[in-house]
Parts: sequence; C-alpha cells; structure tokens
Amino acid sequence: MSVRDADIALLPAATPLIGGKRFDDASADLVPHIYAATGKRTVDVHSAGADSVHAAVADARSAAPAWRALSPDARRRLLLKLAALIEQHADELTDIQVIETSTPRGMAGHYAPMVVDVLQYYAGWADKVGGDIHPVWPAQALDYSVLEPYGVVAVILPWNSPLFSVGSIVAPALAAGNCVVVKPPELTPFTSLRFAELALEAGIPPGVLNVIPGGAVAGAELVSHPGVDKIHFTGSGPTAQRILAAAAANFTPVGLELGGKSPNLIFADADLETAAQTAVIASLQLSGQACVAGTRLLVQDSVYDEMVERCAAQIAQLPVGDPTDQSTFFGPLINNVACERVLGFIERAAADNRSRIVTGGTRLGDELASGYYVAPTLIADVATDSEVAREEVFGPVMSVLSFRDEAEAIAIANDSVYGLGAYIQTTDLQRAHRVASAIESGMVWVNGAGGLPPSMPFGGYKHSGVGRLGGRAGLEEFSQRKNVWIAL
Repeated sequence: MSVRDADIALLPAATPLIGGKRFDDASADLVPHIYAATGKRTVDVHSAGADSVHAAVADARSAAPAWRALSPDARRRLLLKLAALIEQHADELTDIQVIETSTPRGMAGHYAPMVVDVLQYYAGWADKVGGDIHPVWPAQALDYSVLEPYGVVAVILPWNSPLFSVGSIVAPALAAGNCVVVKPPELTPFTSLRFAELALEAGIPPGVLNVIPGGAVAGAELVSHPGVDKIHFTGSGPTAQRILAAAAANFTPVGLELGGKSPNLIFADADLETAAQTAVIASLQLSGQACVAGTRLLVQDSVYDEMVERCAAQIAQLPVGDPTDQSTFFGPLINNVACERVLGFIERAAADNRSRIVTGGTRLGDELASGYYVAPTLIADVATDSEVAREEVFGPVMSVLSFRDEAEAIAIANDSVYGLGAYIQTTDLQRAHRVASAIESGMVWVNGAGGLPPSMPFGGYKHSGVGRLGGRAGLEEFSQRKNVWIAL
C-alpha cells in the first residue's frame, strides 16, 4: 500500500507560485508531507513565510487593474479554457488528491468534474453581471447600482477537499473581476498549485492567481495585510475568531465557511433502508472529515432500534483500506493528531454510561496500522448534552439520539451553536416543508444527500459561517455594490 515513486513524481513543486513563477522564500520552513495511509513522508513542502505573503499581495495588486478592465467575454473565455484543462487533466488531479489527502480514488475522482462544472458555471456569469435601477425622490434623478470587484481577495483553504475548495471559491472571485491569493495548508498544497499552473496555461495573466502554501504564520500575515481587500476563510471557529480580530484593524470584510454538527432527522414514515444508506454516506464519506457530515442522527423512537441495526449493517459493508484501490470507500484521517483527537472523543463517549458503542471505536491495525485509520464508529443512546452530540468530531463517528415527535426533533436539531447543514428523511411532503422551514441551518437536504452543484447557494447560520458560495450569491460574495445618482 506504500505510495510509489512514480506517484510522488506527479506532485507539483511544493513552493509558492507568485506572479506566474516559483518564488524562493527565504522565510519559508520545510515541512514534510505525510501520506496518511502509511504514515510515510513523500516530499518536503516550503511553508510560506512573510516574504511570500508580501510578494503575492504585491503581484495581485499589480495585476488587478488590467484583470478588472478585461472585457467580461474575455474573462468568460479564459475560465472556460481553464475548465477544459481541468477536464483534460482530471486523472492526474485525481492521482494527486489520493496522495495529498489519502482520499479514496473512487471519491477523489468526483472532484475534478465538480470543479469543471463550477468553472463553467461562473464563466457563464462573468458576462452577465448587470445592475439595478432604483426609484428616487424628491429630486428627479437616474439612480443605478452596479457590482464591482473588491480588488485582491485572500482565500484560506481547508485541507479536507482542497481541489473542490479552490475551484468553488476561486471561480466566482475571478469571474467577479478580482485577483486572488490562495493559501492552502502545508498538509495539502498540491492540487491548489496544480490548479494555478493550469490557470497560467489557460492564459489567465500572471499575478491574477497566486498560491502560497503555508501554516499559521502565513495565514496571520495574509489576513492582517493592508493590501488585501476581502478575505474568505474555510476552517474552524477558533481560527475564524483570530482572523476577524486581525481583519478588524483594516476593516477588511470576511466571508466564513466554518464547522457543523449537522442533524439527520429520520421519521418513522421514512424509507428506512434508503434512510440508513443516506445516513452512513452523509456521515462517513471522507472518513467523516466534512463540514456538512450528518453525524448527529436523530431517529423517531418507534423505529429507533431498527435504524441502529440498519446503520450498523451498512457500516459493516463499507470497503476499508488502500486509497489507491477504486473500490475503497473508507480511508484514513489526515494525520496522527486527527487520529488521536477522534479516538479521544470515542473514549470519552464510551466512558459515559448513558451511551453505547455499537460498532467500531478503535484504531485499525494489521496492514493499516501504520496509517491513520479509525474504524467507522456508531454510538447509540447518546444524550443531547453529551460532548459527542454537541462538538464537531471531524471523524468517522455517528451519534444516534432518539425523539418522540416532530416538535422534539426540531428542538434537538436546533439545540446547537452550529447551523451549516441538515438532513430530513420522511415520505410526508407537508412535514418535509414544515421541518425544513423550522430547522436553523443554511442547507437542508430532504430524502437524500444531493451534493453541492454550483448553482446552489451554500453557507451556514450561527457559528457555521457568514456569506454564501454558489449561484448568484457566490458572485455577490466577491463583489461590492456601488450606487450612482445622476440629476436629470
């Protein structure tokens, strides 16, 4: 299961890409990239320091006037050309993701087509951004408003789905006329760097898209930089609080896509077999390392025992193992820190005599022992006030709680600081609409987990974030509105 030299050779140079060129950052640290399936080093990543941040922002600011002045149809053609190149290199990008994140190939293969879709979608918006005419009084005047780019957008990416993240954020930012500085984490820098290389090949001018892999040092320097006009961050709440504090000094607007503890409400009238399949997939894909994972399973008491059995049976069928194997569904966590963190949640839940471990609950051994594998875990009879019911585990742990009726289900679902995603399983259409309306969440899926097509506005309530990606809302996220009043 060890990663081959030929696979490692696919990885782009893990150094900052600024102004169309590799940047030699004297302030950078060398950080080893570890293949999570085996715990073995692949290559060293040049984790950017202050020098890279200042160079990237400077190049983006230099490129911004020309990119903004480029005609909308020209931006559209460039984004479409980038989409075509992503499609041509889809297999390569899939291979890179498998090494980068140890995402199983069957899952990793979906991301390039999703990025192609989002690039094509926002290419279509690039030449359709209009304005609005407003009635005004008492003076006679023509009053209109238009959307304009911010200028330089700083994008801080998560490590769990880096290719999809860079595509879904950069596409609307570029379509709106901004230049972008992307900071992927040093854990997963490779797909962002390859994406930027393909952008240059597509003809997107140097400086319009810059990538600086890095950790906390680069992130802190970037969000406090006075040359950054807008920040978009995906990650944890505590980091978001630090970003907001730093951005406040320059009054820099911030978009946030943060954590979740998504409830999955399963009513007795649901198709229980389909509901169990949806519950397991929505919870355990990417080994639970997804912000919208439906890991808080709320089941009506009359079908509770049956649903626990059905979910346990579904988990037992999951192919676990080598991420390079097309048939593998369940891979490792990103690193040993994540592994130990998740095991800590499980151990504390096991010590709580109100709950029981139905399946899983251990680190996987044998041929998987050197990797960061935690067995898919189902915990039943979870109390609403327990840690595993309230905190984001970000790992393969499903918590099952019971409810009596619709009102209690809604109350439990909303009893959370998070509000990113929610799932409802019912065959009662009126109930589906009632509950969807009552749930405090930015996203609600009913009778399935429909993914994230680029036309759909995505974002959270409460501690799950501020702002939206997807649809026209995604374009407006990276635009500021100007009003013009002209006397008649």
